[in-house]
Amino acid sequence: MTKTEQPSYKILFASSEAYPLIKTGGLGDVSGSLPLALRELRQDVRLVLPAYQEVLRQKGKIRTVAHLTLPPGRVRILERLLPGSRLKVWLVDCPPFFDRPGNPYQGPNGLPWPDNAERFSLFCHAVCALALDQAGLDWRPDLVHCNDWQTGLVPALLSRHPERPATLFTIHNLAYQGLFPEETFAALNLPWAFWSPQALEFYGQVSFIKGGLVFADRINTVSPTYAQEIQTPEFGCGLEGLLHHRREQLSGILNGIDKGWNPARDPALPRNYSSRNLSAKQDNKRALLQEVGLPSRKGLPLLAFIGRLVEQKGIDLLLEILPRLKELPAQILFLGSGEKRYEDALQRLARRYPSWIAARIGFDEPLAHRIEGGADIFLMPSRFEPCGLNQMYSLHYGTPPVVHRVGGLADTVVDTTPATLRDGTATGVVFDRPDSATLMEAIKRALLLYQQRESWQALQRHGMRQDFSWRRSARSYLALYRQTLSE
Repeated sequence: MTKTEQPSYKILFASSEAYPLIKTGGLGDVSGSLPLALRELRQDVRLVLPAYQEVLRQKGKIRTVAHLTLPPGRVRILERLLPGSRLKVWLVDCPPFFDRPGNPYQGPNGLPWPDNAERFSLFCHAVCALALDQAGLDWRPDLVHCNDWQTGLVPALLSRHPERPATLFTIHNLAYQGLFPEETFAALNLPWAFWSPQALEFYGQVSFIKGGLVFADRINTVSPTYAQEIQTPEFGCGLEGLLHHRREQLSGILNGIDKGWNPARDPALPRNYSSRNLSAKQDNKRALLQEVGLPSRKGLPLLAFIGRLVEQKGIDLLLEILPRLKELPAQILFLGSGEKRYEDALQRLARRYPSWIAARIGFDEPLAHRIEGGADIFLMPSRFEPCGLNQMYSLHYGTPPVVHRVGGLADTVVDTTPATLRDGTATGVVFDRPDSATLMEAIKRALLLYQQRESWQALQRHGMRQDFSWRRSARSYLALYRQTLSE
C-alpha cells in the first residue's frame, strides 16, 4: 500500500438505533451517518440493529439471510438497506424481545422494559456470532465498532475467542450504563468469570457498559474534552478509576452533523443564505417571529434554546435568570420537552409576557431548522455535554452560541476575545461555571457583541467556516481503526 492509498477494512457497526430506521437521540444520528461516511471512504461496512417493530414496518425490501441458535434463544438475521443508501443493515429478529410497541428502551408507559437486560444480551450474542462468521454469511469483520451500553457485552463475549476481530467501544453518554440487579446475571447465559469487579460486576449490580470499558481493545468518546472529563469524579459516574486506568486506550472524536443542516440548501428555511449573503438571515428571522407570535422589532436580538428541558441542559439556570433577562434588549424563544415543571414554567411565562418570550413544547424538526436559521444567538448552558449537536448547527447557520466550557462544547466553540477576533478563530461566547450569575454575564457579553455590527458578522462567518462534516469524523475513525488493528 502506497502512502496515498488508504486501507480498506471490514467493519461491523453495532448499535441499538440508527436514523432513519429508529432514533431516540444522538446515538441514532451517529449510527445513521458515520457508517455512510465510512462507505464513502471505501470501507466495507455492515450495520447491525435489533429488528424492532417500528423498523420492520418501514418500507424497503427485507430478506432472511441466516438463522442462529444462541445461548439466549433462536433468532433470524434479516437484511435490508438503510433508506436512501446502499448500506447493508442486518436486523436481529427475535419477536418476543423486539416486536413490541414503544421506543427501543421503554414501553408506552414511559418505563424501561423489565427485560431490557435479556433483550440486549441476546442482541450482543447475535452480534458476536456475526463477528465470528457463525451465521454462514461468508463475511468476517476486521473490527467490531460497538456503541453504548446496549452493545457493551460484545467486547466481553468476543474476548473469549482467540481468533476474534478487533473491538472499539464508543461512549456516547456515560450517564447511561445498563445497570441491572445481581439476580439478573444468572439469566443472561454469561460465563461466571464475568461476575467480578474486574469484569461486569459494579457494586453488586451487573453493568453492561463495563463490558466495553474493560474488554474493548480501544475506547473512545464523542469529543476529546469529554474523554478527559470522564476520568474525574465530577463526570465519571463512578467509573472514573477504570477509565483512568485505561487512559492509554481512551480518546475522543467529535461527531459530525448531517448534510441536511445547511442554510444554503435547507428546504425548511423561507430563504436560503450563506456567509456571503448574511442579510438574507434577517428574512428568516422576520418569518420566524411571525410564526411563533413574537413582534418584530428592529435591532432587537432573538435568543433561542432548543433541547431537552432537563437539568443537564441548564434549563433551570435559564429560568432562574429570566426575570433579569426581561430587562435586557432581547426576545427569547424555547423549543423542547422534558420535565413537566420546566414545561409549565415556560408556558406560564409565555402567556404572561407574549411580546417577549415564546415557548413551543414538544419537538418539531422543521421548526428547529427555522429557529437556527432565524435566531441571532443560541443558548446552550449544559452542565455536561459529551458532544452536542445544536452548537454545531448554530455555528453552521451563523447563529453564534453561548455555551458552558464543557465536553464537546469546549471543543467546538472558541470564546470571543480581542485576540480571537483578530486571528479569525472566535465563534461564540464561552463561560466557565454552570451557575446563573456566570450565564447571565455571558449573555450580556453576547448582546454587547451583537451591537458591534462588524465584529458580529465576523463572528458569524468564522463559525460558518468550521468543518463539522461526517467525512471529517469518518477520517478520524478510520485512523483510530488503523491504530486499533495495529495494536
